[in-house]
Amino acid sequence: MLEHAADFDIRPALRQEMMPHFLCPGCGHGIALRALLWALHELKIDKDRLAVVSGIGCAGRLSAYIDASTFHTTHGRPLAFATGLALARPDLHVVVISGDGDCLAIGGNHLIHACRRNLKITCLMLNNEVYGMTGGQVSPTTSDGMLTTTTPLGNAEPSFDACALATAAGAGFVGREVTHHVPKLKALIKQGLEHPGFAFVEVLSDCTEIFGRKNELGSSSEMILRQKSEIRPSAYRDTVDTPFRSTDLHTGVLTRNDRAEYGGAYRAAAARAKAAEAIKAAAT
Repeated sequence: MLEHAADFDIRPALRQEMMPHFLCPGCGHGIALRALLWALHELKIDKDRLAVVSGIGCAGRLSAYIDASTFHTTHGRPLAFATGLALARPDLHVVVISGDGDCLAIGGNHLIHACRRNLKITCLMLNNEVYGMTGGQVSPTTSDGMLTTTTPLGNAEPSFDACALATAAGAGFVGREVTHHVPKLKALIKQGLEHPGFAFVEVLSDCTEIFGRKNELGSSSEMILRQKSEIRPSAYRDTVDTPFRSTDLHTGVLTRNDRAEYGGAYRAAAARAKAAEAIKAAAT
């Protein structure tokens, strides 16, 4: 029987010597970390067979708290590092934790090609619509009209739909969930971990201190309740007094296909080449 959230003891999965954590009060990233560790626990994935790769930013810091083999890499490059790791060690469960800026801006090209290759990696992109750690700059997922330190008049650029991008690039599994729905988020991450190819899971996570305060989105509890009522505000303002308006974002599993996994296909091709070479050598 699966545990309820209240019954799952997260502490054995954490490097408790790293506590207290650095996350701001109300940050959704801690909820996302709990959902990931809960999913790993239910799947009984041995921490000695788990490798977690992260980049730079608030999301990138999460790997430091996981009691497993973890890699804190350079900005935008966690998927590049994870690609080499997954190819060299197919026995490992390779998980990438990345933010929306880390994954879609400087790391956008790596994401596209990771989706295209369909290597066995589970990528969690924690989307809080802002560069929260480095000053609150606009990110590729900042909603229309939202205020950041680099968009003081409101963001005029259209935001990326990361899941649509991952689907178009060929990812084997694509899903999205909000941090308000922890059991659903845990279940979605489990499906991503079990998928035999590249799995991309977008987690809509609130930045209460940097993004929320600047856009007057209320307290952390008000922000997370907005996830329940609106899924996620894809909001804009004509003026600062214009009410927020939102468009629906679908959640759950959005794409799943059975394309050949890159690592297995590569090893099979190498084995065929080796066998052909042996036949050729025997004939001479």
